[in-house]
Amino acid sequence: MKTSDFYYDLPEELIAQDPLEDRSASRLMVLDKNTGKIQHHIFKEIVHYLNPGDCLVINDTKVIPARLYGAKVGTDAKIEVLLLKRKENNIWETLVKPGKKAKIGTRISFGDGLLMGEVVDIVEEGNRLIQFSYDGIFEEILDKLGQMPLPPYITHQLKDKNRYQTVYAKHDGSAAAPTAGLHFTPELLEEIKAKGVNIAHVTLHVGLGTFRPVKVEDVTQHHMHSEFYVVEEDQAALINETKKKGGKIISVGTTSLRTLESASSEDGILKAGSGWTDIFIYPGYRFKIVDRLITNFHLPESTLIMLVSALAGKEHIMAAYEEAVKDKYRFFSFGDAMIIL
Repeated sequence: MKTSDFYYDLPEELIAQDPLEDRSASRLMVLDKNTGKIQHHIFKEIVHYLNPGDCLVINDTKVIPARLYGAKVGTDAKIEVLLLKRKENNIWETLVKPGKKAKIGTRISFGDGLLMGEVVDIVEEGNRLIQFSYDGIFEEILDKLGQMPLPPYITHQLKDKNRYQTVYAKHDGSAAAPTAGLHFTPELLEEIKAKGVNIAHVTLHVGLGTFRPVKVEDVTQHHMHSEFYVVEEDQAALINETKKKGGKIISVGTTSLRTLESASSEDGILKAGSGWTDIFIYPGYRFKIVDRLITNFHLPESTLIMLVSALAGKEHIMAAYEEAVKDKYRFFSFGDAMIIL
C-alpha cells in the first residue's frame, strides 16, 4: 500500500480559514460504507442518523495555548516554542523554531521573565526537552502568554480562542483540537440525549504526530507518535453495555476512535484505564468496537485519510473526497464534516 494512493487534489480556497458563526451550521456529507452512497445535509441534521440506544463517544480533551514566543537569554534572538508533551519536574517535550538557536543549556525568557525555560536535552526528530521555572500556577501563566496552536494551513488570526475548543472540552493537555467535535453545540447535544442516545466521553490528548506528513512511500513503514489517553470505569461500562444491547458505537472524531480501538480487547470489550497509544489504522485494519465515525475532511496522504479509508474503504473515501471538492465543501479543522455509516 503506497502513500501516494491517498493523494487527492485540493484547491487552496477550499481550506477553511475561519470557523462558522454557528458551529452546527456546517455541511455534513453522509457516506454509506457498504454501498458508497453519498447524501448531503447540514450538521445539525446528524440527529437523524443517531438512534435510541446508540452511544456517541466524544473526546473531552482541552487544547492548551501551547504556542509560546520567547527571547534567548544573552542575545534576545526570537524563539518560538510549541509544547507537545508534559513530562515530570516541569519538563516538556517541545518543538522549537529555529532549532539551531536552542542548543542544550540555552535559556529562553517568555513574557519578560514571567516564565523561564532551559533546554535540557534534544530527543527524536530534534524535539527539545525544556525545563520551565516560574512563580505561581503554570496553567495561569500559559493562559496569559500562550497562543492557540492552530495548524499551519490556517493563516487567519482566531478572533475567539474558544472556537478552537469543543463545547465539552474539560481536561487540559492537547496541542491540537479534536476537530470533529467543534460542530456540536450544547443545544444539539441536548437534542441527541433527548432522542435516547447515550453520550460517553474518553480523553485523548492530541499531539502533533496526528498531523505529521507520512514521509515514506510504503505506508506500513510510517511510525506514529504516542499520545496519552484515559478511559474511565463508568464510561467503559456504558459503551460495553451499548454494544451488548446491539446499539451502535459512534465515534466523534479520529481521536476518540483511536482511543476506543487502543483500549479494546480483540473480542470488542473496552477496558478502563490510561496509557499511551501509537496505534496506526490503515486499510486492512479490523475494527473491534467502533461502528460509525463523525469526522472532518483530512489532508491528502495523511494518516487520518488512511484511517477513514480503513473504515469506509479506500475507493469510497477517494470518491467521496472527489465529490466534496467538486461540491466545494470546506476542508480541514474549521471545515465541514462527514459521517460514515
